[in-house]
Amino acid sequence: MIEFQHVTAGYGDGSAVVRDVSFRIEKGEFVSFVGTNGAGKSTTMRLCNGLLKPTTGAVLLDGTLTTELKTSQIARRAGFLFQNPDRQICNATVRDELLFNFKVQGADMGQAQRRVDDIIGRFGFDPLADPFLLNRGTRQLLALASAVVCGPEVLLLDEPTTGLDFRECLKVMDYVRELNEKCGTTVVMVCHDMEVVADYAKRLIVMTAGRVVADGVTFEVLHDRESLERADVIPPQVVEISTRLVERNSSLALSPVACVNTLDELTSALVGLADSKERVM
Repeated sequence: MIEFQHVTAGYGDGSAVVRDVSFRIEKGEFVSFVGTNGAGKSTTMRLCNGLLKPTTGAVLLDGTLTTELKTSQIARRAGFLFQNPDRQICNATVRDELLFNFKVQGADMGQAQRRVDDIIGRFGFDPLADPFLLNRGTRQLLALASAVVCGPEVLLLDEPTTGLDFRECLKVMDYVRELNEKCGTTVVMVCHDMEVVADYAKRLIVMTAGRVVADGVTFEVLHDRESLERADVIPPQVVEISTRLVERNSSLALSPVACVNTLDELTSALVGLADSKERVM
């Protein structure tokens, strides 16, 4: 569980980047923060993982103040993926990179080796490859694998799909979804790609100017035009299409067309609508 209680925080110049922010994320949730640059999203992530301490208010991880926890203690519970994988990778081979967190934590290396072998097989890594010679997408996958290899209860993702092509994006996000749905890992994500947000996140928190302006089920928030406009957030195109179809034909307001977040959902709704009309005819 992650809880913010009236948190205000900033950096060296004394100005507040996050202002009086409060929320509670329960175990097993998949939450995404959205907002324009400078909204306070990445700062919120750094508060979650203890890299930044609040100026006022409190951040709690499983009921314990992060100010009372060492960074290493937080790292055991919360894996973190930076925007740039090159800020995270620090070893000469893929295998050494995946073993690094186990060594830092003083874990049983026999179990660690087996876990690393499983991850290498899952992602198809070359264990002896130089991480810095891998392409951008594979480095991002390696950074993600390094963040989850120790089985953290919480996974913090700061723009996990930046620089990835479509297939790489699917590979990363499908694995994150699997961790959430099958392993119960709590996922907290900052993401600018609203299509990814709509496809994967179950809850959406919208920020602007360091404050939370909307917090709720993804579908409901994506259809909250007032809050999105206030934060200068543009919803996924499929949501816009759905909204305009309903505006032009009020009879669709109670149909599945009005309740879509993704292209697959819209396609299914339209096909279902066409089939029902054919049956009537």
